[in-house]
Amino acid sequence: MFLKKIGIDLGTANTLVFVPGKGVVVNEPSVVAVSLAENKVLAVGNEAKEMLGRTPETIVASRPMKDGVIADYRVTEAMLRYFINKVSGRVRFFRPEVLISIPAGITSTEKRAVIDAALKAGAKAVYVVKEPVLAAIGAGIPIQTAQGNMIINIGGGTSEIAVISLGGVVTAHSARVGGDRFDRAIADYIKRKHSLAIGDRTAEEIKIQIGSALAQVKEDYVDVRGRDLSGGLPRTVRISSNEVTEALQDELRGVINAIKKVLQETPPELAADIMDKGMVLSGGGALLRNLNQLITKTIGVPCYVADDALLCVVKGAGIALENLDLYKRTILTSK
Repeated sequence: MFLKKIGIDLGTANTLVFVPGKGVVVNEPSVVAVSLAENKVLAVGNEAKEMLGRTPETIVASRPMKDGVIADYRVTEAMLRYFINKVSGRVRFFRPEVLISIPAGITSTEKRAVIDAALKAGAKAVYVVKEPVLAAIGAGIPIQTAQGNMIINIGGGTSEIAVISLGGVVTAHSARVGGDRFDRAIADYIKRKHSLAIGDRTAEEIKIQIGSALAQVKEDYVDVRGRDLSGGLPRTVRISSNEVTEALQDELRGVINAIKKVLQETPPELAADIMDKGMVLSGGGALLRNLNQLITKTIGVPCYVADDALLCVVKGAGIALENLDLYKRTILTSK
């Protein structure tokens, strides 16, 4: 295969791969199943996600990324190798150049770990770009202009908020709040209020089906199955969308506070631009119903959800790959 360049959105919840000319070719969960006895990777992506919470003692299905950074180096390397092989084939004439997204608040050690893992997984050269920059490029924001643009990218592990002007990040904040924390908050709330234990996958399904950032007059309901905490037997309870809203309050406050923090540090000229143009919301978390309305109401600045919010970062990676010279200033290179 003659694949020269690959763009990867290495997320806590999902990993997406972009190939120039083909678009997004992989969108799979960042989950790896490992056999403890043989210390061998059994499954990656969709297949491994099916095993979450359902494995015997000899198999561990886990996410090697935590809060947007590598928590398990060896497993992340195996996962990257799997995705690189999947798009470029196991037999390669060239090692591809790989561009990877990293959180804005990442430390130099964490950044080095991403670069090393990608090089060991088969990349010839690795470029790392801050997630908010890629999200802004993917959302179609003209980041090279001398104007302030604000992007709020809510992923599985982190919420990245940044003000971008002239192709660079002027001010940014990375909050360890994202889709995973939303799921956990829902599971904890149901445990507290209904004495019912549910898994992360069930919590995620509740969030997707009836989750809302604002209380609604006309409520939606969903039946939830789990384990009764007092009797230990399976039980079903009915959950309303306003209960989910209540469960998410603390986490949503964390996102709002991070947005306020960035706005407080933004130079006045750029703040005026943002007031004018509004803020753009991207990432999987942006799909939570009425989140943009909650932000608009609380901050007092219009907030819009980007088209294809889920794919903004990986699309931005693709555009940056095709125009490496144009985005040179925002791209950190490592051979």
